[in-house]
Amino acid sequence: MFTGIITDIGTLAKVEKTDDLRARITTSYDTDTIELGASIASDGVCLTVTALGPDWYEVFVSGETLDKTNLGAWVQGQRVNLERALKVGDELGGHIVSGHVDGVAEVVAVTPEGDSTRVRFRAPAHLARFIAPKGSVALNGTSLTVNEVEGDEFGVNLITHTKEVTTWAGIAVGDRINLEIDTLARYVARLADYMAEKAA
Repeated sequence: MFTGIITDIGTLAKVEKTDDLRARITTSYDTDTIELGASIASDGVCLTVTALGPDWYEVFVSGETLDKTNLGAWVQGQRVNLERALKVGDELGGHIVSGHVDGVAEVVAVTPEGDSTRVRFRAPAHLARFIAPKGSVALNGTSLTVNEVEGDEFGVNLITHTKEVTTWAGIAVGDRINLEIDTLARYVARLADYMAEKAA
């Protein structure tokens, strides 16, 4: 499990694509404290560490994951948001994030608002019902609060700190972003469906 609080920005040092993908990610994490088989959220996707070096780790990304995320567009030199798995006793500063991406949202507008930036996204239609104003979403691994929702579009506000400690400073219209909906929203919607079925 993760919190959606990004703790490092990694760089893709090597990307090898076939039907699957292998990547080497450089990091400022102390890799002596990372074990083979550990989980690290990379742009919001929970990936297993398969190899380690002094300032890098490697991951294997299956074709299934490539189909459901934006990782198929990874290229050497790209920066990625990183978060290590939550430990018992760690502060939960964001919200509970599984690292299991539900789909890919598209950036449809980027608007400066003082020192902040308002970003508007279009969610896949089947996921839009789970996104609510003042609710939480994980976007490229970052826990963010939803400001407004209109149909399948929703907006978030990025403060200066968020842009400084993540890859969000480089966001642009047309970018495809990994979207994980809030687990609580998923279960509330499921319960509502169940209650509606019982009432019918």
